[in-house]
Amino acid sequence: MMDFGTLFDMLEERGSRTVVHLDRPFDADPDGGLRHPIASLAALVRELAGMLAAAGATPGDRVAIVKENHWDGALLACAATRIGAVPALLSGALPPETMRTLVHRLEPALVVGMPDQLRALGDLSALRAIDLTGTTPGAIVADDLRGHDAPPPHRRHDDAPLAINHTSGTTGVPKLVVHSTTTLIRRIADFEALPMPVLTAHRGDVVASAISFVHGRAITWTASAFRHQPREVLIVTDPDPARALPMLERHRPSMVEALPSTYVRWQREETTAFRNTRLFISTFDAIHPSTVRGYLRDSARRFPVWLQGWGQTETGPLTLRLMTRRALARPSRRHPTTRHLGWPVPFQTRLRVVDPKTLSPVRRGRPGLIQARTGARCLGYLGEEHRWAAKTDGAWFHTGDIGVRDRLGGLRLLDREVDAAPGLSCMEIEDLVDERLPAVQECVLLTSPDAPPVPVLVTTDGTVDAHAWAAAVADLPRLAAPVVVAAADVPRTGTGKVRRMELRARIGGLTAPVGTGRWT
Repeated sequence: MMDFGTLFDMLEERGSRTVVHLDRPFDADPDGGLRHPIASLAALVRELAGMLAAAGATPGDRVAIVKENHWDGALLACAATRIGAVPALLSGALPPETMRTLVHRLEPALVVGMPDQLRALGDLSALRAIDLTGTTPGAIVADDLRGHDAPPPHRRHDDAPLAINHTSGTTGVPKLVVHSTTTLIRRIADFEALPMPVLTAHRGDVVASAISFVHGRAITWTASAFRHQPREVLIVTDPDPARALPMLERHRPSMVEALPSTYVRWQREETTAFRNTRLFISTFDAIHPSTVRGYLRDSARRFPVWLQGWGQTETGPLTLRLMTRRALARPSRRHPTTRHLGWPVPFQTRLRVVDPKTLSPVRRGRPGLIQARTGARCLGYLGEEHRWAAKTDGAWFHTGDIGVRDRLGGLRLLDREVDAAPGLSCMEIEDLVDERLPAVQECVLLTSPDAPPVPVLVTTDGTVDAHAWAAAVADLPRLAAPVVVAAADVPRTGTGKVRRMELRARIGGLTAPVGTGRWT
């Protein structure tokens, strides 16, 4: 069976010819260049494992990895698991206070980071830290630890902790989610590595990934995508179109996975980067129908497909839906097609919708709180056992989302429970505004219990035409007057999700949201 810590050793032994192209050198290997065959990656993981061991990390220790977004976060996780340690990947985009809170909760034996993030942690005297690229006071310089041999690979029990990732943190301090080899690798990565029509990469494919590489998806993607041995893998760390699109245009990926917010940024540019793309994949957040429609239209492949996955850090993917050009024809009804999330992952997941007050199942067609049952459910929240207990109902997990199951078992997502309001779906209205007003780059609806929802708009010119707005929302539930803000004024997580609570505070004049937030 595949072990995450020795993944690249295994690929090297099998003669994999996959070549990885980077948009910038690894932070953990700044002199290594932009092109890495499998043998180079296997050697780098072994070198990093030797570095961590030389710094004192031992089996069972937690190793906090806190740095700017790059795939070497996953390689450092490989190295840590190879020596039996438990990597905890933290986004370098976290606010300093949040970063300090999570590191305190982790109680790591070792912190691996970059100067900006290590300085944000404050006094390092109580921590053992490695600075990958600088000389932060109180930290060990990474170059001083290179050249040590890696210890023999350490095998852990499949149900023991393997890795720790954090949730997005849209409503406050993120939760630290503990996963095992069983939940991350056996249940998710091994399933994704199965040969499946349309979804499986072939040896001639060029696979591009532009995600947050500190989240659990980076581990499962790394553990599955490389086993298909595609010809090339493209790592995009910076979503800025000026940096990302030239690389994608050179290599013309046939499969692309990116954050929804990244797809939106790229959509505004003239590019031929996706002419050869046969499969687009989106996870992490909701995506607008117009975005999916645009990419499928621009592909020159005969039958391009969009795979929309919905899930959570705690559970992995829960539903999957394949969308085609025909499925994304401009909707004639109120419910945009991307709010239909498809069906539970076969052989992996069960879903049910319950009344939020009684937790009793509701009939098909009635909205309620979505619960999930899956073998990929995490082991719990580190340091917040009470919060984990509140999220579970026996084998069922409270997702905190409100949705509806149709008569065929498909799932339509309405809202996060904390954002929900009676008689409307914020997500639906946000999609409809996107469809009807192309000048609006983004619409975020903020609810209040005693007033109409407030639409917060990001527009191309900083204004919104009053007549066009009135016409666009005439058939929708009553809304407050829109508030127009700059894109930079919309606070986001490392995965591009809007921090709605923080946005509420910035807008001002809003009372608490309608939802209870009990399952956030």
